[in-house]
Amino acid sequence: MAKPGGISRPCFFIVVAATLWVLTLYLRLLVPIAFSGRVAVHSGGGKDPCRGRYVYIHDLPPRFNAEILRNCSAAYAGWPKMCDDVSNGGLGRPMSGGAFTGETGWYATHQFALDAIFHGRMRQYGCLTNDSAASDAVFVPFYAGFEFAAHSWGYDAAARDAASADLVRWLVRRPEWRRAGGRDHFVVGGRTAWDFMRSDPNSAWGNAFLLSPAAKNLTLLAVETATLGWGNDVAVPYPTYFHPRSDAEVLSWQQRIRDSDRWWLTSFVGATRPGDDKSIRSQIVAQCTASPSCRQLGCAFGSAQCHYPGDIMVLFMSSTFCLQPSGDSSTRRSTFDAMVAGCIPVFFKPRSAYLQYRWHLPRDHATYSVLIPDESVRAGNVSIEAELRKIPPAAVVKMREEVIKLVPRLLYADPRYKLQTVKDAFDVAVDGVLERVKQQIKGGGDYGATAGWR
Repeated sequence: MAKPGGISRPCFFIVVAATLWVLTLYLRLLVPIAFSGRVAVHSGGGKDPCRGRYVYIHDLPPRFNAEILRNCSAAYAGWPKMCDDVSNGGLGRPMSGGAFTGETGWYATHQFALDAIFHGRMRQYGCLTNDSAASDAVFVPFYAGFEFAAHSWGYDAAARDAASADLVRWLVRRPEWRRAGGRDHFVVGGRTAWDFMRSDPNSAWGNAFLLSPAAKNLTLLAVETATLGWGNDVAVPYPTYFHPRSDAEVLSWQQRIRDSDRWWLTSFVGATRPGDDKSIRSQIVAQCTASPSCRQLGCAFGSAQCHYPGDIMVLFMSSTFCLQPSGDSSTRRSTFDAMVAGCIPVFFKPRSAYLQYRWHLPRDHATYSVLIPDESVRAGNVSIEAELRKIPPAAVVKMREEVIKLVPRLLYADPRYKLQTVKDAFDVAVDGVLERVKQQIKGGGDYGATAGWR
């Protein structure tokens, strides 16, 4: 007989189960936001290793990041599995089976998950400061890409603009902003910059975040730039499936892809664009289908081939050249998956990479990639296979080795760990931001402008 006012055993277990469920959800989504970053401390003796590199992180109201994650199901219309995809600090679900497992740093990472991944890596940055006046740059942990996904389908322009407009109002009132008018501030929007540059108020797509007068002063890191280096949007690599936890895992992976057997001359992962007259994907698929040296994974609607990251990586690891035509936009996440697998990318437009990732890819693009003009492919005047076979074997080996050397700067380490000497895509991006801010504050022009990419 239960005592008056007591809790019965069934009710007790229900309360415990509910508590554990809430705690699990919190750990999956919010813990990456809740823990505080380390702060660099200089003893005063000798040279300060963080001089010129200090970063201050704004303590934003949770509506700009934590609440967006907590309400991830709100993005269902455009991102049905967002809650799963942004779990584990943005890495997504651990892969399982074969050589690609969560225990070895492999996750089914979504191409638009960079907001949380970068924020997690920022907290591990070795030169954080709590003194904004001493900082060389200011990071704004606004989840611009996630917020876009939550309000882009079925909302009017006012609703799509609300969060970013609220953020700008919050920022411009801060003393950190007034110090340099926001020119030392940077934010990550893990989508194409076009998504934040809606100029037509009647357009059903995008928001106007980057077009607000104040926001034009800060730096946006996006997976694709719209201004090609002349604006305040800078392209950084898409997230890949590999998120190493140590230098040793990076070096081990590089050796593995160096030793990998390349059974296929070329490969292509993607779908055709039958309604797009400018797309050359149909021609690429036709040429690949006709060649015994080309292998492809179809991504047409209803096909499951592209849904298994392990299958994609195995194909790229066994291919010498990976074909990278434009897709929904100029760039492709597939480019980085392929290069992380040691596959030489074949581009058909300079805008697919050469005019984009100027901080992460060499200026001499012929050292690691091939460019075949898309006009020639569309007109049927060129055989992709024949063009690639013209490259001497020794040159192919040299190009592949250059791709393998680039691998660390094309991937994002697990934000719950820290690499020691290897610089990943995050490190390269922060270096670029610091240099860009220094040049802007000095009035020395736009750092990294892409004129004359050749």
